[in-house]
Amino acid sequence: MSTLFISDLHLSGERPDIIKLFLEFMANRAPQSDTLYILGDLFEVWLGDDFIPPEAQPLLDALRAYASAGHDLFVMHGNRDFLLGDRFAELTGCQLLPDPTIIDLYGTKTLIGHGDLLCTDDVDYMKFRHQVRNPEWQQAFLAKSVEERIALAKQARQESKKQTSSLAEEIMDANQNTVEQVMLDYDVKQMIHGHTHRPNTHHFMLENEERTRIVLGDWYEQGSLLECNEHGCQLQALPVK
Repeated sequence: MSTLFISDLHLSGERPDIIKLFLEFMANRAPQSDTLYILGDLFEVWLGDDFIPPEAQPLLDALRAYASAGHDLFVMHGNRDFLLGDRFAELTGCQLLPDPTIIDLYGTKTLIGHGDLLCTDDVDYMKFRHQVRNPEWQQAFLAKSVEERIALAKQARQESKKQTSSLAEEIMDANQNTVEQVMLDYDVKQMIHGHTHRPNTHHFMLENEERTRIVLGDWYEQGSLLECNEHGCQLQALPVK
């Protein structure tokens, strides 16, 4: 058996092929594992647990089936679905994790996170993240009608596209100094995250010890997952059929 990690699926009704791929993954591949970690941005947008779009219900059912079969299911907030709440956890049988979280991965102390906290060069995004993670801001947003929330989310997405199109690629990537400081702060030799959509395994020396940072890929052109067992971890791709 194994432990699987995925992130940045950005599931939405506009991409039915990826929804199909995810449902196939949950029905066939995921049950071969002991544990599944979803490290943020499972959905393109999540406007609150009180509004479940029709296309999302089969996805929630698939997660519930996995958890009900005795597997461990953990979900972390991303920058698109930071409003996932207790009702979502109840519907899916998952446990919501704080970002970051330390886990014991087959004897290796490992720090897992969505990854956006590492992108400290993107100053405007870090300010936005601080704003929308504020409980008062979230309470005010959730008090609005669903129609208002949809309009605001659409506006925010359009503004985000404009901003990211003008940013240098390295600004939107993890800052290596931040990565190193976080690994020292949490005293870990291994880190797993998503967000940057740049799947890779990075090895580097830090204070005379080798450290590993594994970056998960997104689910746009294909599916991306990390499979770990007692022998190590391997990034894999899932083709869209």
